[in-house]
Amino acid sequence: MVRSGPDAGLDAVLVLSTLGAPERRRLRGRRGRRVDEAGPEPVPTARATVVRPEPFASRSEAAAWLDSMRREPDAAGDAVDDAVRMLNRALRARRAATADPWLAEVSAERALVARLGYGRGEAIAEGRFGEALELPRAGARRTKRSMEAPEERFAALLGGREQALLAEQLVLRARADLDAGHPREAALQARVALEALIAELEAEGAALGEHRGAVGGAANAALRGALPEEAAADLERAVAAMEAAIRRHRLRGGA
Repeated sequence: MVRSGPDAGLDAVLVLSTLGAPERRRLRGRRGRRVDEAGPEPVPTARATVVRPEPFASRSEAAAWLDSMRREPDAAGDAVDDAVRMLNRALRARRAATADPWLAEVSAERALVARLGYGRGEAIAEGRFGEALELPRAGARRTKRSMEAPEERFAALLGGREQALLAEQLVLRARADLDAGHPREAALQARVALEALIAELEAEGAALGEHRGAVGGAANAALRGALPEEAAADLERAVAAMEAAIRRHRLRGGA
């Protein structure tokens, strides 16, 4: 059960399953063994099912909803994004509970498959739908948030021919928090990212400096609680400006 507070209403029911996991008895006492070649190893996959808190009034209402998802790809994509945000809430909670910094969040682009559908509760939890729609891979239906010539730059970074800006990872983390619906975390991350970017990009310093007040105000507000709507909008503009500055830097060849 996913709730935003102890007295809040139900946001969703989240069902997590592991598929194809090796039996525990086969893992016990295993020792290293010599191999002649590195063949592919079967790996388990995870299935996350996000169930809306209120059931449909009837099967016809559920069918009409699914038909609208079929006719409106953008609405279907938004529904998947909402489900991913709910899953990431659980992953954040798990990361905090286990103190595991390496437990990463997920994105729709990384999913093996995404489905929208309806059915009875227990059947849905087991992956069986009354009717369902399997969506195209997210990368095929949406433009990825990638910079120009990423493969070439990847090779340059890996080969030491180019050095990434310190601020790049910080800006990416701020963007991830914004897209995941966590503006408070994004505001705190953006404050550090902005200062790092101003220090690294002299040519962009004056333009980026104009966002210092807004980002600082958003970060201070984040320490007190939820961001006001205006502060959240200012934060979005500041992160977009930082992303644009990094793109320009890359197009100039990192000079």
